[in-house]
Amino acid sequence: QERLEESGGGSVQSGGSLRVSCTIIPEVYNNFRYMGWFRQAAGKEREGVALTESATSPTYASSVKGRFTIALDKAKNTLYLQMNNLKPEDTATYTCAADASLTWFHHPAARPAFVGQGTQVTVSS
Repeated sequence: QERLEESGGGSVQSGGSLRVSCTIIPEVYNNFRYMGWFRQAAGKEREGVALTESATSPTYASSVKGRFTIALDKAKNTLYLQMNNLKPEDTATYTCAADASLTWFHHPAARPAFVGQGTQVTVSS
């Protein structure tokens, strides 16, 4: 797996907002068009959170729909995940990923071609 670089995350109270960022160069987003974020909470299975692909509307997990927004800024080579109205159950390590297939988003065991190191998001009640 190749590495992506992430930033952001941190701790916030319930109802607050955070944004995580992931640097994705053109060689990646032009050739591995399924980009997004997954998260993994302690003791739980990996969960696809948000997925973007140029030809379709973004896909969100039902648990975050209406609260999270994914966006790719090509001018800044950055993939963002804006998280609003955060809840304690959103506490997890958030990781960006990119692949030519969207399998990684739906199948926790699938390994995307590109992945970040993960950034911790903690939401307190």
